Amino acid sequence: MVPFQPLTDTELTRRAQAGETGALGLLLARHQAPMRAVALSLLGHGPDADDAVQDAALTALRRIADVRDPSAVGAWLRAIVRNNARMRLRAARETPGLEGLDHLRPSDHGPSHPEQIVEQHAMRDWIWAGVEKLPQHLRLVLMLRHFSDITSYQDIAEACEVPVGTVRSRLSQARATMARALTSTAEEAHDDASAVTDESRHEAIATLQASERGPLPRDIAELWPRETELTGVLSRPGERLHPTPVLRRVLESGVRQHLRHVVASHDITIWEMDVTSPADKADPCPPTLAWLMFRDNRRVRRLRVVFPRPPR
Repeated sequence: MVPFQPLTDTELTRRAQAGETGALGLLLARHQAPMRAVALSLLGHGPDADDAVQDAALTALRRIADVRDPSAVGAWLRAIVRNNARMRLRAARETPGLEGLDHLRPSDHGPSHPEQIVEQHAMRDWIWAGVEKLPQHLRLVLMLRHFSDITSYQDIAEACEVPVGTVRSRLSQARATMARALTSTAEEAHDDASAVTDESRHEAIATLQASERGPLPRDIAELWPRETELTGVLSRPGERLHPTPVLRRVLESGVRQHLRHVVASHDITIWEMDVTSPADKADPCPPTLAWLMFRDNRRVRRLRVVFPRPPR
């Protein structure tokens, strides 16, 4: 009887790059101990070490296609953990995005945008199936931190209306839950995650265009029922506002919004906008904003508009 020979790192990496989700799960499980050892050597025992390893696993999910030397995938994984840990040690200031991975930071102007990275291989739908399994409050912080440009803990805290400490705690829970969800669903069939994003992008463009022309057409107006509530800096405390008249007033002031990026799950949608103000406007709008929408059966129940700080 021929003894069983486990697959090599090279074989597992190539299978993972071809879209075999179980192969990537085996790789992460095989290298979890050395990855954790790197984190512990730099950060000591504690939640920061766990977060560094979990962040590295999420990065591997998105970037496995970039590994050029499959035989060195272990060193690649440990390097991601090491960079994460070193950035966590730089506590004097917070770096936006995935800690320590500036060269992997998503950009909307190149092929490394998160959406495009994930779409390069079949693991996109597996990843988003894991995201969808998270409770809404955990899913929101994960979507903001890892798939949008609202990445600083302070901005996420303000967007979610919770303390920074709660953001850190929720991110830690989300990463751990996500890891378990991915392991349990690796061999399942998954829905096409891009369809949700594509539909939301169409809705965003149609909403902006229709708002500039006048009354919203019926199919777009259905997204914004009478009970939709606007919250955030554009609303007043204690006052219940519908988004439509507020958006109209913004347009009448000459301010224009241009869709830059969409992040969408089945009941949370994020539209990130670039903003232009008239040159003679005394109090111009910030250059970027985001619409955070909480939805029920496609319709928006609550819209929160946030203005993230520009990256430092």
